[in-house]
Amino acid sequence: MRMRMMLFTDTLGDVNGVSRFIRNMGHESIAAGKEMLIATSTRFEIPPEDCFFNCRPKFAMKMPKYAELDFVIPNKTDLVRRAEEFAPDVVHVSTPGGVGKVGRDFAKKRGIPIAGVYHTDFPAYLEHLFNEEMYGTITAQYMKYFYKPFELILSRSEQYMESLEKLNFSHDRMAKLEPGIKLDDFDASHRDESAWDEYGLPRDSVKVLYVGRISTEKNLPVLTEIWPKVRERARSAGVDARLVVIGGGPYLTEMQSALGGHGTVFPGFKHGTELAKLYASADMFVFPSLTDTLGQVVLESQASGIPVIVADQGGPKEVVDDGATGLVLPGSRPAAWVDAVSDLVIDHERRKAMGAAGVAYSKNFSISASFEKFWAAHEALIKTPELQPA
Repeated sequence: MRMRMMLFTDTLGDVNGVSRFIRNMGHESIAAGKEMLIATSTRFEIPPEDCFFNCRPKFAMKMPKYAELDFVIPNKTDLVRRAEEFAPDVVHVSTPGGVGKVGRDFAKKRGIPIAGVYHTDFPAYLEHLFNEEMYGTITAQYMKYFYKPFELILSRSEQYMESLEKLNFSHDRMAKLEPGIKLDDFDASHRDESAWDEYGLPRDSVKVLYVGRISTEKNLPVLTEIWPKVRERARSAGVDARLVVIGGGPYLTEMQSALGGHGTVFPGFKHGTELAKLYASADMFVFPSLTDTLGQVVLESQASGIPVIVADQGGPKEVVDDGATGLVLPGSRPAAWVDAVSDLVIDHERRKAMGAAGVAYSKNFSISASFEKFWAAHEALIKTPELQPA
């Protein structure tokens, strides 16, 4: 028999790396002829393909501290009914929210193997977001409870496998999910110098790009602190440096106020071909986050032909060839960031070489290869001898 997988997620229509990854996995399942149903509950638009199912929420409101996301109470009855109709052999829970809880409980009650991905380090995320250690402690306790019945927990990086061990997950229940992106979507060929005209950026300026949630847990106060110094050093070397911050979030207003007059633009949320063009049309990418389990945007930047600078904490450092495709810096040392970002802004030939190396390096991270390993890991949970790979 062929395996049927049902994936439960609280994020699918949102603009973030996790939802983009899940949508990609759904499209890969179609291309590979696999039977997968991805279920969510959202007010946002989701992809139209039959492998996606949206159960309209019973209640939804803007997420506190993150108005770009919804807090949702799903219709449990409708979700369970659809799950019973689909009759999965394995359940994958992608997020520990309301939808994920329905999927977890559905599988647990029926004795169906449960797997999941630790996409987000929620204890660290909430501790940074609310600047209160108590939130991290409470969330860690919830994560221990939530993931306890899981037979397999996939981590986006080696470092977060260590974090899972701290949450009392045994190593034999863990595996690393190989990262992957749609390489056809992100490519240096999308470069277009006119892409910046509408933002008033000179075509000969060096564009330093950030893409992601604009919030303190992304370590953006460090970027805010260093940027005026970077720009001044670049100006002294005869280079016009501009910072482009794409996304939205609770730190946006403060960041705009601090960087007003320092050559910074905030285009808002971008996605699809427009985002791909902006990646490829930038000159380098900075991502100081200390809490990301992977950092999909780091892979997308390298595939787009621009060098990346990331912090030495979290998952992004694991998808950068330090010194070749980009640089890995101490996340808590702003002075190191000033030096490294300034030097790369000024050194056109080094940026060009790193960008070319990034394009070649990114070929190791195709979404199709990631999906194959993802599917095989779930097949291994099915304890029926008659199961045959599709």
